[in-house]
Amino acid sequence: MKHYRLSNGIPVIIDRMSGTNVVTALILFKVGSRHENPKNNGISHFIEHLFFKGTEKRRTTLEISRELDGVGADFNAFTSKDYTGYYVKVASQHTPLAIDILEDILFHPIFDPEEIDRERGVIVEEINMYEDKPMVTAEELAEMSIFGKNHPLGYRIAGPRKNIRSISREEIIRYRDEYYHTNNMVVILAGNVPADAERILKKQFARAPKPRVTMSGYKKFSYTQSSSRVTVETKPTAQSHLALSFPGPTYTQKDSAAYQVLSTILGASMSSRLFIQVRERQGLCYYIYSGISPYEDMGVFTIQAGFDTKRINQAIIGIVTELKHIRDAIVPITEHELRNAKEYIAGKMSLRLEDSEHVASWWGRGALFVKECLSPEEAVKRIRKVTIADLYRVAKKTFNPKHANLVVVGPYKKTQAASFKKLIHF
Repeated sequence: MKHYRLSNGIPVIIDRMSGTNVVTALILFKVGSRHENPKNNGISHFIEHLFFKGTEKRRTTLEISRELDGVGADFNAFTSKDYTGYYVKVASQHTPLAIDILEDILFHPIFDPEEIDRERGVIVEEINMYEDKPMVTAEELAEMSIFGKNHPLGYRIAGPRKNIRSISREEIIRYRDEYYHTNNMVVILAGNVPADAERILKKQFARAPKPRVTMSGYKKFSYTQSSSRVTVETKPTAQSHLALSFPGPTYTQKDSAAYQVLSTILGASMSSRLFIQVRERQGLCYYIYSGISPYEDMGVFTIQAGFDTKRINQAIIGIVTELKHIRDAIVPITEHELRNAKEYIAGKMSLRLEDSEHVASWWGRGALFVKECLSPEEAVKRIRKVTIADLYRVAKKTFNPKHANLVVVGPYKKTQAASFKKLIHF
């Protein structure tokens, strides 16, 4: 892996991978919904859509997509709470085209007023789609509960409909100027990267804009929760969904590896405790899993499940029982579980990192949020050092009922929140 900066300061990471004829060109910007405010919530995601709507060189979406489809490229973009990414994945010989198009759409968009107005409707329908997915609703409300609806980390990434309908072209351009520049980005090439890639990058990004507007500092998060919280979202669903969340690790927290192993033992696989006990032995749900979402201030450790609407109490009790078993060593963690969890993480990482897209994402997120980004091999070494004592320490710290945030989505009344709250006191 080679990490350097262009003369204008843009960080560049190149990872030449063997055994592939594919290259992923990825550009990440450190901007997302946590950089927004109540009036412009949704603008990061809105802008992400608009970059594909035409440039000075390629005037329409059709021109952009035809050129990429013409070489069989995969291309897309995504917005998260703290970063936004744009990528093109191509056969190695088409790397110059991938770089050219990314630079073109990101730094030469025309932001046509008609396209902006047309895209408002597209995004409103995207919001409608997410709201029709109770799994997504549960996840969004869980983070809203733990961070608070008034903190940007608790915002929905797509924003509310009223914002999407009212954000002006002038606001879009100003927001672009504030966050899309050389000081707030990283360029990554991963795969069978051609020898002349560095020369092409230097030429393409030589005129990338420097900061045009002073970046606003994002609102820091300070955790103060002292009692459990329950949110009931009433929906006429055939299956009910829940999310149970606790404070988790940051990007740089020393215990990150222990959290990964703990989550794996609890709910990352079909042999995990939650899957075996709650699904296989009790038959309470179809899907159940645990996962971690890190941020710079505080992360989130979440368990999600979909279950029979009539058996919600048993489902909550089943999940809470497993948390208590592992926290209090009622069912002790075995060396076999520890070893299997470590090998599961290492194996899954190896599988993912065969793909240049995942490799690019690994290095890119590390460059944005971690001063000394670990290589995959170094990350696995940290995983292998985790002990059972580390897991108990992290479990006791994390699974505190006072810090629990439960979201239930289904055909329930808001007044049932009090009875659900009693079930998560463990």
